[in-house]
Amino acid sequence: MRVMVVEDDENLRLAVTTELARTGLEVDEAADLAGADRMLGAGSGYDCVVFDRMLPDGDALSYVQRRRREGWTSPVLFLTALDTVADVVAGFEHGGDDYLGKPFAMAELTARVHILTRRAGTARPSVLRSADLEVDCARRQVRRAGVLLGLTTKEYAVLEYLITRAGQAVSRSELLDHCWDSSTDPMSNVVDVTVRRLRGKLGEPEMVHTVRGRGYRFAEPRG
Repeated sequence: MRVMVVEDDENLRLAVTTELARTGLEVDEAADLAGADRMLGAGSGYDCVVFDRMLPDGDALSYVQRRRREGWTSPVLFLTALDTVADVVAGFEHGGDDYLGKPFAMAELTARVHILTRRAGTARPSVLRSADLEVDCARRQVRRAGVLLGLTTKEYAVLEYLITRAGQAVSRSELLDHCWDSSTDPMSNVVDVTVRRLRGKLGEPEMVHTVRGRGYRFAEPRG
């Protein structure tokens, strides 16, 4: 699951992104609405966006409302010191899905973000199965033939993304966008290395296939 934190307070932004990443989420960050707009415009799909309200270039309420009118559907949590009843109501009326006032408990924030990321994927079952492979999205556990596999966070993220697009060719750049944060060098070979290790842990018969010149595809073993 991928989230973005939009907060102009650098120390708070670092604390929030660090904690969300610790819980297994892929986290991007922006310091203002312009930065958030660039990331959203680049085509990166987010399962949740956490917005401070009063940012250097405007109130996030107006920004979210405009994006909603354009058809944007990613869940939004407003994280702000503006916490009167009127402020909370305005947050929901402008397209927010949740609202948390500052100061806040980090544990509560992470719990709320995880709830929203699950809401973003409500059409997807909590357990994905293909042949003898079982991916438990809630527990982030993978079993093959009943055996629990010890996947890293990145290996799990790649597998989950591929299995939800079974039969489709997924490019390396798409995997990089979805499973790594924006600081990752797009010219690195981290995707190929992660896929190779994932294949080794999944074992035979192979389920993650290379599509020459296009990327990778998840498919059930034949026969």
